[in-house]
Amino acid sequence: MQLALAGSMIGDWAYATAVIVWAYSVGGATAVGFFAAGRLLVMAIVAPFAASLADRFPRKRVLIASDLLRCLGVLAAVACMYAGTLAAPIFVIAVLVGLVGSVFRPAQMAWVPSLVDTPEELTASNGTSSTIESLAFFVGPALGAGLIAAFDVETVFLFNAATFLWSMVMVAGIHPRASAVVAETADQAAEGEEPGALAEMFAGFTLVWQDRDLRMVGFLVCAQTVVAGASAVFAVLFAVEILETGPAGVGFVDSMFGVGAIVGGFYAIARAPRNKLAWDLGVGTFLWAVPLLLVVVWPSPVMVFAAIVVMGFANPLVDVNFATIVQRIAPDRVLGRVFGAFEGALIGTMALGAAAMPFLVDWLGLSGSLVVLAVLVSAVVIPYVPAIRRLDDRLRAPEGLSLLRSLQIFAPLALAAQEAVARQLVRVPVAAGEVVVREGDDADRFYVIESGRVEVSQSGRILREEGPGDFFGEIGLLRNVPRTATITALEDTVLLSLARREFLDAVTGNPDANTAAEDIATRRLRF
Repeated sequence: MQLALAGSMIGDWAYATAVIVWAYSVGGATAVGFFAAGRLLVMAIVAPFAASLADRFPRKRVLIASDLLRCLGVLAAVACMYAGTLAAPIFVIAVLVGLVGSVFRPAQMAWVPSLVDTPEELTASNGTSSTIESLAFFVGPALGAGLIAAFDVETVFLFNAATFLWSMVMVAGIHPRASAVVAETADQAAEGEEPGALAEMFAGFTLVWQDRDLRMVGFLVCAQTVVAGASAVFAVLFAVEILETGPAGVGFVDSMFGVGAIVGGFYAIARAPRNKLAWDLGVGTFLWAVPLLLVVVWPSPVMVFAAIVVMGFANPLVDVNFATIVQRIAPDRVLGRVFGAFEGALIGTMALGAAAMPFLVDWLGLSGSLVVLAVLVSAVVIPYVPAIRRLDDRLRAPEGLSLLRSLQIFAPLALAAQEAVARQLVRVPVAAGEVVVREGDDADRFYVIESGRVEVSQSGRILREEGPGDFFGEIGLLRNVPRTATITALEDTVLLSLARREFLDAVTGNPDANTAAEDIATRRLRF
């Protein structure tokens, strides 16, 4: 997955560089400006709805289709160039390639939780992706510029087509759990209803707005992307007014940002075992504000480079923890649409920052503009500190998760689903000699033995004893029949109990889990 992402993003950045160079050659700065603004605007509007494909179809197919269509689009643009067509078709193709590509990242982020086994692995995977993004930001344009200098724009387009083919081959080589593939297309059946097309497309926005934690995460990340968009302007002003290198000095500023981002990516991965995702997200967002104030107080080259390194360091703290939080708390059935909703919002706020910064500079000057941006971010982060701490409590691994994950029935579930089930477990202490369930009673709960021992009997005949890590109660729930045996505590015992509906939702909604449960039930009934 990471190799596919690297190919996709490096090719995208090289292609973006080539398109801008080509656009400048046919229409000057005006053509570049209109193309860039129009492309971002269209992507911001369409991306949230295009991302719904990641929830309606298997994500592997969506990623492959995205790579294939982008490859064909770029090749079509090359054909137009060689044929000497008008510029309009090439601009249209460039916008369409961007639109098709807008589904890749949401689908990739929505699929990753199905490929990992622990929260720490999920954070580490997102940290790796963030580092790859930071590297691609420099490697892609550098390759694009180098190929243009050595050959021509058409060569960069062909290189980009090759990177999309590479990404497609890497995705094709991924083999997730079979249950993860089937579950992706079974979400509506599990819900028992078919929402309208409009409601389905807006499901990501709806969930983000209804969940206060997702809504808070959205505000934090959008505040950061406003500054990120504005940085396209103030980085040039740093180079001209403080570094005194002219506009070319932006390259030095970008390089320092990249150094900080790479270090921040490794730091974010190292922080994974601490499970302070929301806190680190808040800190990362805040670190996009403080350095700006330091530049205002001490406008020197040293402080500019220091500030940019800190902001680069903060970037993966935001990106990694944002992605991991959303993956941990958003249901898998709408995860692609949730990321699509965020994608549209983040593109929009970045464009807002880039558009507003020149007006702020004209009105308040560089220093005043930086103060406004810093105050804006701080005003978003500081009031949310209590909510950030509460979210970290929500993300803390629930009690009973490790025991639940060890059970054959629940092992096939994705990490987020396992955590959701573990949070619904109820601890039930049982005294020695007490009957937990009685043969012939209605089946209403599933039980896991945390400690102690129980005896299983049927019609007065003892069948077996069970201890820690064993479970019972699944037969009546799966077959919708009364209890088939009596369970009596042999000693003081602690059980973890799961209600009928929660058990059936988790197990029957996952093919592998359902098969495992049915096999166990059949085997126990046989003996």
